[in-house]
Amino acid sequence: MGRTIIYNAEIAGDSRRWHGYIVIENELIAEVGEGQPSPDLLESCDVKEDVDGALVMPGVIDDQVHFRDPGLTHKGDIETESAAAVAGGVTSYMDMPNTQPPTVTLEALETKNRRASEVSLANYGFFIGATNDNINTLLATDYSYTPGVKVFLGASTGNMLVNNKDTLKAVFSQVPAIIAIHSEDEALIRRNRDYYVKKFGENLPVKYHPLIRSVEVCYKSTAKAVEMARKYNTRLHVLHVSTARELELFDNSPLPGKRITAEVCVHHLWFTDNDYAKFGNLIKWNPAIKTWDDRAALRSALAQGYIDIVATDHAPHLLSEKQGSCLTAASGGPLVQHSLLVMLELVRQNVFSLDMVIEKMCHAPAELYGVVRRGYLREGYYADIVVVDRNVPFTVRSENILSKCGWSPFEGYTFHNTIKQTYVNGNLVYNQGTVIKDSRGKRLRFDIK
Repeated sequence: MGRTIIYNAEIAGDSRRWHGYIVIENELIAEVGEGQPSPDLLESCDVKEDVDGALVMPGVIDDQVHFRDPGLTHKGDIETESAAAVAGGVTSYMDMPNTQPPTVTLEALETKNRRASEVSLANYGFFIGATNDNINTLLATDYSYTPGVKVFLGASTGNMLVNNKDTLKAVFSQVPAIIAIHSEDEALIRRNRDYYVKKFGENLPVKYHPLIRSVEVCYKSTAKAVEMARKYNTRLHVLHVSTARELELFDNSPLPGKRITAEVCVHHLWFTDNDYAKFGNLIKWNPAIKTWDDRAALRSALAQGYIDIVATDHAPHLLSEKQGSCLTAASGGPLVQHSLLVMLELVRQNVFSLDMVIEKMCHAPAELYGVVRRGYLREGYYADIVVVDRNVPFTVRSENILSKCGWSPFEGYTFHNTIKQTYVNGNLVYNQGTVIKDSRGKRLRFDIK
């Protein structure tokens, strides 16, 4: 592969910024330096990338995506969605198990890994899913190459609800890995749904979605999970926290070593329930987008360390599947191509600092999951690198959306930053609007101490 140098860069990472250069050799970062590289160093490199003062940062690690492969590939697949990922500066992802068939056996898990080795442009890890009767499979899984176990405590797309108390006890007390949960109380969802249908009929608009999947729905489920995790010393990770009230269940102790952690998704940091009037079902997710106060609390909790990482819950559907009432329209949407741009926009709006965005999207996911040699711009780490031009705007248009579903809730929005280049394991996979399909990502390794 030779040697590549990225220079004349504003490098950011490890809570500092400096003008310097990065040398890539044999998939790894060989050198990180300050100032201008020497003539001899430039001469020793086969590829020289003068980025003209652009921001250079670690690749984003997204711990929650749904790439729809296998079985739902009319919406998206590993090849198309990993292309969207690298176009958005996401160099590693962890995919969820609610596919067809669901990833609840070792055979299904390895089928996904084989497919990713053939077509994924980004690095990959696949969660194994819990069911009410597969505890033996969960105990037999190799978690050095699997990020954890996904447990649906509330039904969502692809019903994998786990509601057997004995099963939950076994998962929380016996599985030696991260337990990542979709946390909504299913009985309460059904009660709320019945109430609103009885009062207003079946054709409920999307504004009722956050009332059906309410604050209480989320809090009740998360509180139960946290109580169980404390009882059994479980390594619990609460996905897509969406309410202010849930935040009282977490603490802001540092990673690593934290036993109960939380994630927030970019859509819960950007939109509020006031946006349903404009976007309708395009911003229908589970858990639902909630109030301005909830969004404000989530932003504050992220900055203060009560929430540990930022992800997407990237979940493409066809536009035709997003039609209908809030009871029939599909929940979820494509986000992985624009998540870093969203967070950089919030930096521009003085909501977050750049250092915090890099911490929560790059460093902290690596620490939380024990991702081996990724998430930082350090010598000896894999060269997963993003180059961002902070002076060139990027308008989301149908022709530059790479997710297979072909739409985005951000279509028509102009961000103030552009993802210029993305490197995965030292390979240039995205360059100024073009996806380069000459290389493949690697299976992630995990080391949870």
